[in-house]
Amino acid sequence: MLFTDAVTAISITLLILPLIDLVPEAVSAHQQASEVLTGHLDQIWSFLLSFAVIANIWQEHHRTFSSVARVTRSLTVWNMGWLLSVVVLPLPTEMIGAFGRNRFVAAFYYTVLLASMVCRLAMLRILKTTPGLVEGDGEEGRRKISDLYTVSCLNVLLLVLALVLALAVPVLQYYSLLLLLLPRRAFLRGRRAR
Repeated sequence: MLFTDAVTAISITLLILPLIDLVPEAVSAHQQASEVLTGHLDQIWSFLLSFAVIANIWQEHHRTFSSVARVTRSLTVWNMGWLLSVVVLPLPTEMIGAFGRNRFVAAFYYTVLLASMVCRLAMLRILKTTPGLVEGDGEEGRRKISDLYTVSCLNVLLLVLALVLALAVPVLQYYSLLLLLLPRRAFLRGRRAR
């Protein structure tokens, strides 16, 4: 999984490059230093949003693979799909900064996230249904993968709902991503009750 970690680190780093490019542009336009930030709030917002999103999906991916003992061809294929979505994410991020609250851009951003989540769901399904892939393959390992699978299913459904809300109520656009916090909160509450 070192390759996956490296690709994710590169993608999250690429997010800052458009903001770095703003500095020489501001200098050549004889702007004040503060205008690098105050004049580009949409770009800063999109950077912070995507940084948080990539960090979160990487943590979820890491949690998924923390107990994997053996990787199959199908897991590798779905992981490559997941990586593709992570690599593509800086593009709609830059588009958010450039076009603001544009429906096409929002749909593109959400679709890339959905691709990522569907790939993770497929990987969890493989881990859940194929014996011998999870370390120990005991009751605790199976329960962990089953719990992750359940939360992942809920996240996919909530992301589809968030996409519909973002397109139907443009003022909500990226705020509808907050729906994705619900399954984790419910899962943590359920774990405390056990």
